[in-house]
Amino acid sequence: MTLPPAQSHSSGFPSLSRLLARKVDCVTLALASMLLFAVAGEAQARDSLGMFGSWGAFRDPAVPRCYAIAMAAPSTLQRDYQPYAAVGTWPGRNVRGQLHLRLSRKLSPAGTIVLTLGSQRFELVGGGGDAWAADQRMDAAVIAAMRSAEAMTVSARDAAGKGFSNTWQLTGAATAMDAAAIGCARLR
Repeated sequence: MTLPPAQSHSSGFPSLSRLLARKVDCVTLALASMLLFAVAGEAQARDSLGMFGSWGAFRDPAVPRCYAIAMAAPSTLQRDYQPYAAVGTWPGRNVRGQLHLRLSRKLSPAGTIVLTLGSQRFELVGGGGDAWAADQRMDAAVIAAMRSAEAMTVSARDAAGKGFSNTWQLTGAATAMDAAAIGCARLR
């Protein structure tokens, strides 16, 4: 989407159309980066099922698997990894709705990983830079909470013992998760 050239007001502040153009460019760049990140490597093996807000849905029939994925909110703080959240389905393994979080830092081996969705808190398991729900029951509870929350935040301690957090906006998450589930409905 291209907006017409913007005119600046005499006050020196950019016009609304210029601000909107910058926001559109940032959103487009963020979505393009997420899409490139999600399909890096074996891009030919993955099918895009759509972009929904800040979430994308993909199918990889070669595995077979389908997943909804989103990048964490940008940050200027230290990052060891590019954080993302994914909810996957592996029909051949009879696994559906499994949460996986790639966190921005290497985790402390003794630390606690807490996922907050609205007023609900979940203690995740993990290691390295990754975190998961402890079991299928927790996966289901997290997915249900994701459908009604606006954002989710993970808080943990890094390998140096410093606290950090990553946040994901959930606009489009429910639709992306549904698209991924439907995308794998016939794959076995």
